[in-house]
Amino acid sequence: MKLATFEDDKGKRLGIVKGDMLIDLSAFDPTFPTDMITYLSHGDTTGRKAKQANREVEATIPLSSVTLHAPVEDPRKIFCVGLNYADHVAETGRDKPENATWFTKPPTAIVGHDANVLKPAVSDMIDYEAELVVIIGHRCRHIAPEDALNAVAGYCCGNDVSVRDWQFRSPQFTIGKSFDTHGPIGPWLTTRDEIADPHALTIECRVNGAVRQKSNTEHLIFKIEHLIAELSAVMTLEPGDVIFTGTPSGVGVAMKPPQFLKAGDTVEVEIAGLGTLSNQMVTEDVTPYVK
Repeated sequence: MKLATFEDDKGKRLGIVKGDMLIDLSAFDPTFPTDMITYLSHGDTTGRKAKQANREVEATIPLSSVTLHAPVEDPRKIFCVGLNYADHVAETGRDKPENATWFTKPPTAIVGHDANVLKPAVSDMIDYEAELVVIIGHRCRHIAPEDALNAVAGYCCGNDVSVRDWQFRSPQFTIGKSFDTHGPIGPWLTTRDEIADPHALTIECRVNGAVRQKSNTEHLIFKIEHLIAELSAVMTLEPGDVIFTGTPSGVGVAMKPPQFLKAGDTVEVEIAGLGTLSNQMVTEDVTPYVK
């Protein structure tokens, strides 16, 4: 299934994407959770209901008539892996890492498909990074690599938007990866059962229609099961936790000369079987406020 968080004049809720239409899960069952974390936290109970709706209910809502939000909004944890494709490691001039290079993003970075991404006032070095994103579906700790994919709810496209000068002003990447709206994910969550092998998916990034990145997840240095097992050795992973798995070569900072994003640019991330995530860069409003 392709599970979407969507909104129309009836409010925000969950649906199943069928082509260019949606099944409204709240119309099928008014008690159905309206957010992805609650849905995933109920495990098999909500999963069975969603599968029943997918079999029995006609999709009646056009995708074009709704707003698609991030499939998981306000996740508890967002972990990202740097330098996880050999060709990207080479273009950065770094050595192939012996261990995964981890950093985090805050929940305020998360936005969905067609949402604006802010071009911050403090930098002109804004970059794209197309990534396969993993959404955790089950609470787990100390899970073995061979069992780790069982903890996955599904996958989606992601863009690890990076403010390069802020990223490299510190030995750790986090500050340059944490700007508001700089973690688009979507357009929906494709459940694990629909993806036979997450390490065999073509991944592409386009800026204003021009291809900048094109690769395949088979080239991940640290595979998804390794990443989940390593994180679960440290902390409890929970339903709705988000893992960005790394980006291939072709980022703007490595081009000669570097090509950074500017207001008005549209960035698309397309992954086979997962759809296309599209976002436009807009100038940040720097009006100060305290609320």
